[in-house]
Amino acid sequence: MGEEASSSSFFKKHWEGYKEFWCERFSFLENYSRFIKRDQPLPSWSSSDVEEFIASDPVHGPTLKTAREAVNFGLAGSLIGAVSSAGVAWKYSRSLQGAGLSFFAGGVFGWTFGHEIANHSMQLYRLDTMAAQVKFLEWWEKKAEGQS
Repeated sequence: MGEEASSSSFFKKHWEGYKEFWCERFSFLENYSRFIKRDQPLPSWSSSDVEEFIASDPVHGPTLKTAREAVNFGLAGSLIGAVSSAGVAWKYSRSLQGAGLSFFAGGVFGWTFGHEIANHSMQLYRLDTMAAQVKFLEWWEKKAEGQS
């Protein structure tokens, strides 16, 4: 009986360790949980709403603007990676499945590579883009509820 209690506590102890490990790695999700887990979802916003926030917030506005500009690097990289890898796969294999898989994999690789280029060229690593996004969501929540 004592062995069962010690073995269950051993597994429980390790489970708690793994749980703590992964909760620590994904702690950024807590920033967005109050916007995601709402009874009524936030209404969608337009580019003019984002531009209004950028103009109204001198601290987080420029950071959000830079983060939005960085997305273009990822999109361009994704497009280039997808088309070029699918083209090479089609040229050498003439397999539709291979070209499709290469299109997807090249798109993911291109997005990642483009994002890294943006990260270094725009120095996103110096900015707190998550805080800017959360401030925008708070601002949008207030505006949507008619408080601003």
